[in-house]
Amino acid sequence: MKTIALIPARYAATRFPGKMMAVLAGKTVIWRTYESARATGVFDEVMVVTDSEVIFEEITRNGGKAIMSKREHESGSDRIAEAVEDMTDVDIVVNVQGDTPFTQKEPLEKLLKVFEGEEGKKVQVASLMQVLKEWKDIEDPNFVKVAVDKDFNALFFSRSVIPYPRDKAINSVYYEHIGIYAFRREALLQFTRTPMSPLEAAEKIECLRYLENGIPMKMVVTDYMGVEIDTPEDLERASRLLEK
Repeated sequence: MKTIALIPARYAATRFPGKMMAVLAGKTVIWRTYESARATGVFDEVMVVTDSEVIFEEITRNGGKAIMSKREHESGSDRIAEAVEDMTDVDIVVNVQGDTPFTQKEPLEKLLKVFEGEEGKKVQVASLMQVLKEWKDIEDPNFVKVAVDKDFNALFFSRSVIPYPRDKAINSVYYEHIGIYAFRREALLQFTRTPMSPLEAAEKIECLRYLENGIPMKMVVTDYMGVEIDTPEDLERASRLLEK
């Protein structure tokens, strides 16, 4: 089963423009993400897919592999889907967000394992999540929350607090969605052929497109302790983490 990692990377991020080229302990965020994905050793190939010549040159100048997007795209999944259209020998595509410089091997192994065996044949899309414990993080719209069923299939994703704690006596578990997805190739291509859904447009969370079109998403719990770089404050947190 051929498995590749594609890292979508656009320069003009809304909350933190140019974040992919922000310097984190002497290296750019996008290069650290590329390095960490490759260092896990779980992929047959790792490539950055970008709309930016600056990012393209950053990766290729350092000896990495990058692809320039041919069109404008609404989401990272749309961007990597364009890149795999001609990759007919690929089975599983992992979308590693360009702002995740702490990508680790163990969570990725757990994510890919759900595609194995008879039960795994039913899985078309899977993603990672971790438990949120701090209420300030649970309330923060920059932390995308996910509610799951008893089999750990996603029920809903939101920037709001889900589940809402109307009954304070119930000790609810809150999960943060980590922006790393694994797709069967055909499921990814089908995603990009499907119009943006209303909930996806409202929340600006691309995986809602799957749920709105009746495609289950298997969620995998991890103890992932990295930092996603969404804001300048996240960059500072990441710098402190590297110092430790």
